[in-house]
Amino acid sequence: MGPDREFEELRTARLVVRRFRPADVPTFAAYRSDPEVARYQSWDVPFSEEQAEQFVDGLSEDDPDTPGSWFQFAVAEADSGTHIGDVAAYVDADEPRQARVGVTLAADAQGRGYGAEALARLLDYLLVDRGKHRVTADCDARNVGSAKLLDRVGMRREAHHLRSSWWKGEWTDEYVYAVLADDWRAPRG
Repeated sequence: MGPDREFEELRTARLVVRRFRPADVPTFAAYRSDPEVARYQSWDVPFSEEQAEQFVDGLSEDDPDTPGSWFQFAVAEADSGTHIGDVAAYVDADEPRQARVGVTLAADAQGRGYGAEALARLLDYLLVDRGKHRVTADCDARNVGSAKLLDRVGMRREAHHLRSSWWKGEWTDEYVYAVLADDWRAPRG
């Protein structure tokens, strides 16, 4: 399957999963600067508006299906247009039929089902629209909310790695989740 340079947005009942826009910079910097949001993520706080602007500018022309690269999709409420978080996909460089995903929501958007809705739409995009074979996700085992979210969208926990990741100054356990295209396309009840 060829590149997806024309990507603009994906829709759900309540959300728009789309490219980042310059207007998203303040909200992006704000939720990335929240210590609770950043606790299990790869960045440190504070996350400045300058960092956010550079990040958003760097995504403007990127193809979300580029092997060997992460792509961040902004998540906004469909009715209000309010930017509330992001989902991300990394397409494997050696085997581009495989991808990894992640999700980050502002604290005030959590607990409302937005994460599951946005992540399920991203999985549809990857597994159905883009023809990926397998998508994985990992999370710190202490991040109960993320583990529940990955369970809720139908990903299968395949591993629990003990003290496998050096993360922000300590060894941490990690859960690994995955879903195959055949399982995703099968009727879910």
